[in-house]
Amino acid sequence: MLRKSLGICIGLTLAVSLGMAADVHESRGKLSASEIVDKNVAARGGLKAWRAVETISLQGKLGAGGNQSATSTLAMPKRGTRHVQQTAPARPTEETQLSFVMEMKRSHKSRIELQFKGQTAIQVFDGTHGWKVRPFLNRKEVEPYTADEMKAASAQAELDGQLVDYEAKGSRIELAGNEKVGDRDTYKLVVTTRDGQVQHIWVDAQSYLEVKAEGTPRRLDGKLHTVEVYYNEYRKAPGGLVVPYLYETRVEGVKQTEKIQIESVLVNPKLDDALFTRPN
Repeated sequence: MLRKSLGICIGLTLAVSLGMAADVHESRGKLSASEIVDKNVAARGGLKAWRAVETISLQGKLGAGGNQSATSTLAMPKRGTRHVQQTAPARPTEETQLSFVMEMKRSHKSRIELQFKGQTAIQVFDGTHGWKVRPFLNRKEVEPYTADEMKAASAQAELDGQLVDYEAKGSRIELAGNEKVGDRDTYKLVVTTRDGQVQHIWVDAQSYLEVKAEGTPRRLDGKLHTVEVYYNEYRKAPGGLVVPYLYETRVEGVKQTEKIQIESVLVNPKLDDALFTRPN
């Protein structure tokens, strides 16, 4: 789905108000988890629109660098809380904006191309296996994913995310209560996937759009740090979809917020399977 940090680490930074507050508080207690999900899917364009999506392509920029910034993730939403050991080259003092293209195809195929100093880094997952090329680290040969990267990639949700068709995906969703996220009233949902992984997602009590989700914990300085991903700037995309165009990732203990700005969204572009096939 177009949520959370968009992909897994490739070595550098690559997841409408509907009423007044009094009315929202009154209706919140009457909604079940499944009813909240139904409203969420409707707010995001509807079940029919998302079921019609076979491929999607995102283009944009992400922030990289800055002394206070941890290695960022360009990622699809993770289904669980498994951590990923992250390593990266030394970061510049000032943040730079790197162009990227991310292409996704059912089921669970993803390809990310990141432009960095005239070179193109590539990261691909074909639904079963992953490979990458990292020329910015002078590693121009095709390399397989590490075990941790495979775990993270395998934990990714489908391109429509955790909530769309959750029952068909074998997931269970429960309502954990109401919480404030900034100045917003939200529903806190607990998603348990078919394989037992658990993730929390916060849904705005007025717009019914996701505003926050757990990210995959990151190991920095030998310790695991919690990760939160915030979704902002929802807009209509082709096909009637409603998606966030700004992702902000906050890592515990890191001052700088990592941002991914989406500039264009293409729905159902022709993506040949060869794009996701490892070269010989």
